Amino acid sequence: MTARSVSELVVHDDAVRANTAFFAEHISGRLMAVLKADAFGHGAVARTVVAAGARSIGVTSIAEALAVRAEGVVVPVLSWLNPVDADFGAAVLADVDLAVPSTAVLAAVAHAGRVVGRRARVHLHVDVGMARDGCPPGAWAALCALACEFEAAGDIRVVGVMGHMSSADLPEDPQNDRERLVFRNAVRTARRRSLRPAVTHLAATAATLTGVGDGHDLHRIGAGLFGIDPSGTTDVLRPALTLRTRVVATRTVPAGTGVGYGHDHTAADCTTLALLPLGYGDGLPRAAAHRAEVLLAGRRRPVVGRFSMDMLVVDTGGDDVLPGSVATVFGPGGDGEPTVAEWAGWASTIPHEIVVAVGARSARVLRTTTTTTTGGTAWTA
Repeated sequence: MTARSVSELVVHDDAVRANTAFFAEHISGRLMAVLKADAFGHGAVARTVVAAGARSIGVTSIAEALAVRAEGVVVPVLSWLNPVDADFGAAVLADVDLAVPSTAVLAAVAHAGRVVGRRARVHLHVDVGMARDGCPPGAWAALCALACEFEAAGDIRVVGVMGHMSSADLPEDPQNDRERLVFRNAVRTARRRSLRPAVTHLAATAATLTGVGDGHDLHRIGAGLFGIDPSGTTDVLRPALTLRTRVVATRTVPAGTGVGYGHDHTAADCTTLALLPLGYGDGLPRAAAHRAEVLLAGRRRPVVGRFSMDMLVVDTGGDDVLPGSVATVFGPGGDGEPTVAEWAGWASTIPHEIVVAVGARSARVLRTTTTTTTGGTAWTA
């Protein structure tokens, strides 16, 4: 961080490596590292997760897949959320596997393969119960039949069958049994159509941690790589982000002073207010107002008043805090700072939303292999 930097988002590569290694060592199949949404806000970590044990990479869009290839990653990459007019030719030329949820998309992928002169690698995607992406079970047989025709013609190769579970964070939910049955039937139907997928994959992070998605060749782990446990079943995952900033101004105000828009907060006593240059423009959720805290000058301090686009106000009580002092908005929690999970609780949301939103002003992203402390008025990493 330079002397002029005001805020920085630190990505702890050591935590990402440790989380990746945990899954690689404990799952029953191979690990696909899901790096969608800029790796859940953590940036270019594809080489890190591959070095730590990921055997393949999963993303949503073709643009994300090509970005992974641009990092020099050579393991299989799968893209699974593309419109029918996506640039499938570019994906095929870059050796990107493509998930196919419909006959229309399958036809477009097969056509792209013919145009570029290379066989497209596809994963047939079945909707096991989410009613969002994936082929509805009623249309699955037709999708498999068409895939068989295109495979026989040399346009595609079906390398996988995939699905996604709706209730894996609730392992006792009977919906899990229904969705596993739908998936088993889908794989059986594909094989009856003479398709020979090399891999099947149903489990994401929650389904892996609870075990309800076991029994297949791949596990798609996204949130877990970054210390987020949607199932609430483990405490071994390490948070991988720290967001810090500097106080830009302070002022002492008398009791009765209103703070921010609408004066939602009024100072009960004479106090010192510290201004931080972060707000909802940086992804901090406005819904956390009146509950959020930051670590500043060795103590948790309440954020007071409404969140602004670029500013938060923190009440430091009777403590003198100088401009330039470091405030930790969230981090792993080892120094007493709030965690991403706490911010999610304050905003009544999930940790995933916090990490993918924060850091949109990406010039502030820094990668490090050492978790550093937050004391003083400067930091290094």
